[in-house]
Amino acid sequence: MMWLSVVAFVVAALAAGGVVRWARGHAAQYAEAMPQRFHEGDIPRLGGAALLLGLACSWSLGMVQTALGDPGSVNLGPWVGGWLMVLLPAAVGGIAEDMTQRLRVYYRLGLTALSGVLAVAVLDMTVPRLGWPWLDALLLAAPWLGWGIVLLAVAGLPHAFNIIDGYNGLAGMVALIVCVALAHVALQVGDRALATLLVCTAAATGGFLVWNYPRGMLFAGDGGAYIWGVVIALASISLVQRNPDVSPWFPLLLLIYPVWETLFSIYRKLARGDSPGMADALHLHQLIYRRIVRSVFHGDDEAQQMLMRNNRTSPYLWAFTMLTVVPAMLFWRNTGVLMAFCALFGVSYVAAYLAIVRFKVPGWIKR
Repeated sequence: MMWLSVVAFVVAALAAGGVVRWARGHAAQYAEAMPQRFHEGDIPRLGGAALLLGLACSWSLGMVQTALGDPGSVNLGPWVGGWLMVLLPAAVGGIAEDMTQRLRVYYRLGLTALSGVLAVAVLDMTVPRLGWPWLDALLLAAPWLGWGIVLLAVAGLPHAFNIIDGYNGLAGMVALIVCVALAHVALQVGDRALATLLVCTAAATGGFLVWNYPRGMLFAGDGGAYIWGVVIALASISLVQRNPDVSPWFPLLLLIYPVWETLFSIYRKLARGDSPGMADALHLHQLIYRRIVRSVFHGDDEAQQMLMRNNRTSPYLWAFTMLTVVPAMLFWRNTGVLMAFCALFGVSYVAAYLAIVRFKVPGWIKR
């Protein structure tokens, strides 16, 4: 497992460095006047290509190792090729958007939905239980409901990661933390194969972060967010499907931040009469940037100051994520406790959002 993670890290880091070196000219085509733009200069958004290469190399070598006798007991059989097949439509669609800036959101949503359909058809994935006896009985009587949840998760989570991918290191570190937490529980229940895929994903993400945080030389783009979303969705569903001891609310609590951010964003836009697909600058991380971080850092070099503010925004959300990851890892068997923490997060998020909207930095801090 360890040497495969080293391969994933090195390949992703080298590939990301190549993108930074040769794709900077391509980045000049990106639009300047975008509500989510919080940086100066032309920064490539092809980090997803480096992630995909790191995953493909490490997972493929794991399959080769298993075929040669599996000395590391990683158990990565031909089924891993199915994971790559499921991942490709979403990843290619995201990378195509990063390269052309012309792939409409409906096409991208269709490609992530195709990944969801393939997860059901190729990997035979389903959600067998939801932690409530009457819902579990309903899933048993109507298996298509479990398939529908898989489709919703695989199609939706990539876009949730795309929404929180607003600042250097934000989505990447959240994805890395979630992968490590899922791998930890997978090892607890003896699912070494799933843990290997997750550790490789975390390592490839680390290779990307070498160039993304804190220097901001490369962005994950839609491709990177879609890769994180699909892989984590597949891993979450597989962990619950293959291991009855794991509560289905464990991965939901792990992912409650990007999921809730997406649901709250949809509600906020519909309440204003806007399309849910319309971009805005009212997400929690953007409010933290504008209401808290931006008011503190000033200087003559605007580009350097913007980079400093950008880098200091993400740790607030990393800490916010850990508030759900820690209890999820402690109570991964206990559905009732996990549900309570999910509800607590929803209340805390709304309270934090409203508090930040009304927050004013004291004058003595600005000076």
